[in-house]
Amino acid sequence: MKLRQWWSARPLRLRITLVVGCVALVGMLALSRLGVSMLYETMLGAADAELRTDARAVAEQLAAGTPPGQVRRFELRVVDTSGVPVDGGPALPLRLDQIRALAAGDAFVVGDFRELRRWLAVPAVMPDGSPRLVVVTSDLVGGAILLANAAVGFVVGALVVAAVVALAAWAATRAALRPVDRMRLAAAALPPGERLPVPGAQDELRALAEEFNALLARRDEAVARLERFTGDAAHELRSPVAAIRAQAEVAVAHPDPDLTDETLRAVVDEATRLTTLLSDLLALARADAGQRPPPQPVDLVAAAQAAIARAGGGPGCGRIDDPVLQLVAPTPAEVGASPSEVALVLDNLVSNARRYARSLVRISILPAGRVVRLLVEDDGPGIPAADRERIFDRFVRLSPEGGGGAGLGLALVTALVHGRGGVVSAGATPTGGGRIEVRWPTLNSRTSSSGPDTPR
Repeated sequence: MKLRQWWSARPLRLRITLVVGCVALVGMLALSRLGVSMLYETMLGAADAELRTDARAVAEQLAAGTPPGQVRRFELRVVDTSGVPVDGGPALPLRLDQIRALAAGDAFVVGDFRELRRWLAVPAVMPDGSPRLVVVTSDLVGGAILLANAAVGFVVGALVVAAVVALAAWAATRAALRPVDRMRLAAAALPPGERLPVPGAQDELRALAEEFNALLARRDEAVARLERFTGDAAHELRSPVAAIRAQAEVAVAHPDPDLTDETLRAVVDEATRLTTLLSDLLALARADAGQRPPPQPVDLVAAAQAAIARAGGGPGCGRIDDPVLQLVAPTPAEVGASPSEVALVLDNLVSNARRYARSLVRISILPAGRVVRLLVEDDGPGIPAADRERIFDRFVRLSPEGGGGAGLGLALVTALVHGRGGVVSAGATPTGGGRIEVRWPTLNSRTSSSGPDTPR
């Protein structure tokens, strides 16, 4: 763990250089070992060829009838198959298993670095038919010294090459990361609204610059939207607060028992308006932040009935001049959301429709495959075609002089429905009234903002 933390804290250039240097060193050491092994095998092959030539010449002499004692030398002996000398010389300085290896045709090296000897045997047949072994040996000390020098040279060469490769990696990494450093310095000194220059080459740096510019564009858009939203919210909050303050100052400056009730009612109305506005702002902030509970099946028909009851628009309810709220729901329908979200959407749609309706607001709930269509229609003057997109923006009111609302209801509806993968659109009824249509996905459908069930 500590080693990983230390490694993660090192600069990228150092990490790349160390990795490349270590890989180069390991590779060169492996090549050095391979070279030493090949040199060793070559040396043994040359020694074996020379020894085998001498042994075969002696074997031919023995087959021709030459006595073994006449061909015996210090480096050439004649023994039987069990290793017992037949040339009159002393016993061989070999173990029994080594003698068996010679009889099997194997060659081997014995001794230490100061005295290495290669042993090899060639079979021979005497004139009387008895088998013999012509054992030859050779000193490899000179070859061992050459091999050791070669190994040292290979290792030193591997270290030098690895160091050169590491330096080259350091220089190449520095050159490759220099444009990134320039981009970092440019980003640090970038004024608001400006973008990084995009390199002409189609490489990773160009893709990085484009993605960074896209990030800057999203940031600037978010900042502008936040500033606009903050300004609009401050403007909307100032009106009810100023009204409450003015009424309170008038009541304090001119105490009149006859006006006390009227003043308190006005203060309650403005406080209610302020509370509603703050609740809508909080709900919008939560929707923008993606803070929503897990979806669950919500009975949209029952929720619509509850919204009508809260609005007081049922038969025999409310004032006589209030529009009637009519629910059309031929079949049950469930959507994937939370009960509070569905209640907020219905309350805002019903409130918006009642504000413009003359006598009737119709709420229709129609299942349509993987979505549920929610239609809220009124018999009012309708929504102008040029404003059917704009009405979903925040703090937009088509009739500010009509009073009521702060222009956040439809914006909140859009944020909540879009957060569940649905869509909201505005249109007109056959009689010219206003229509708001919500296509809300069911719990089992895909929560995407486009698809075969999404209106264009």
